Order: sequence, then structure tokens, then C-alpha cells
Amino acid sequence: MMHNYRLIIEYFGKNFSGWQIQPNVTTVQGTIESAIEKIIGGKINLIGSGRTDAGVHALGQVANFKIEKKLEFFKFKHSLNSMLPKDIAIKDISEVQENFHSRFDAKKRSYLYLFSKNKSPFYYNYTFNYSPVFDIPIEKLNVISKLLLGEKDFTSFSKKKTDTKNMICNILFAHWYKKGELLFFRIDANRFLHGMVRTIVGTVLEIAEKDLSENELIKIIEVQNRDEAGKSLPPQGLYLLKVEY
Repeated sequence: MMHNYRLIIEYFGKNFSGWQIQPNVTTVQGTIESAIEKIIGGKINLIGSGRTDAGVHALGQVANFKIEKKLEFFKFKHSLNSMLPKDIAIKDISEVQENFHSRFDAKKRSYLYLFSKNKSPFYYNYTFNYSPVFDIPIEKLNVISKLLLGEKDFTSFSKKKTDTKNMICNILFAHWYKKGELLFFRIDANRFLHGMVRTIVGTVLEIAEKDLSENELIKIIEVQNRDEAGKSLPPQGLYLLKVEY
């Protein structure tokens, strides 16, 4: 009998070349997989809910792996956290049904993008320090972002070099809000394309800053051309918030 274990993972992405294992670079998936293999004394296949790019953080990445051995959760979690670097933490471990798949079974993924108003050594690695965005009325940003909602082809917001064939995503929620010196943008969808969230945020911001019609966003979506969208914002402001099943 195979036991299927699900991990909830937090990580600070600055020192990693993203989630997915790649040759000759340090990745979150590769680091965790290697640590687990040392503990159990065998090979595993660690499956993540989705890829995060280099420098992107996670508050609730989900991953699963299967082994024949029955684990003692408290002992395994302690051992794994002890072996992992300080910028990765295992928040929870549980056993799930054998057919559970972190990526394919996910129903909704949520991301946050954070802006900081003032320069701060404490925010530097965790936000995009860009004060002009705080001069834009929140209502304006939300009116533009509301046009993202629904099932659409988001080719215009995906990286050009991608092996993804299906570019249809269903955005369920997109909202901006302020709290103190921070500005938050949260977006929920059934799935996201490579580089999609940072490009969406950059595009909404550009439309608002240039005082263009909110319908400009509709035109960008419809043309299905990455060159028509705005720039992709820096990775340190982006967080994979949670994944729901």
C-alpha cells in the first residue's frame, strides 16, 4: 500500500530559481525533495500545486508525495524542518487519499501582490517599493480589475516562451485594498499561466497611471498578444497565498 502525504509549505523565494526542479540551479522543489529523500532513505516524486517563478514567495504552497512507509507526522515534520534552510518551512503534513494530486485536483489558487509606500529595509525583499501607486484611487484600480473576472483567454498576460497549450483561465476574484503603508492586490482563479499575475498587475497599474479607459484592458485580453500588455512587475512582491481543493 502506498501512503500519500500532503505538505503545506511556506518559502521566501529570493534565493531560489523558482519552485520547479531545473538543472544546475537551486529550487524549492529540489531542496525539499532532497531533504525528504535523506530522511526516508529512498527516492520520491514531490508534486507541487503549481510553479512559482524565481524570487516569488509562498504562504501556502501545496505538494504531495507517495511512499510505502507510514510516517509519524510530528517526528517527520520536525526532522524535515531541521534539514531545510531557514527560507523554507513545512507548516503542515497530512495523509490524503492515494489518488490525490496537488496540481490536478486544485480548484482555486490565490495570489497576493504587495506594494510598499516608503523605502524600508524590512519591506525590501517582500514588497515592490513603488510609491506612485498610492496616489491612484483604489476605486479606479478595482473598476479596471473587475473586467478580469470570468473565463477568458489570457494569452496576452503569459510569457511568450511557454509550452502551455490551454490559455483559458477563470478568474474568480480580483481586488485591491490598502492597509497602512502597504497596498495589496489579491487575485483568485482556477489556474494561472506562466508570469500571468505579475503581468496583470503591471497592466492594470499602467492603465490607471496613464488614465486610459478601463476598456483598454478588454482590448488587451481580446487581442491575445503579450506585446500589448504592460510590463511584468518584480517578483519580490508576489506571494502564492493558498490553494483550495
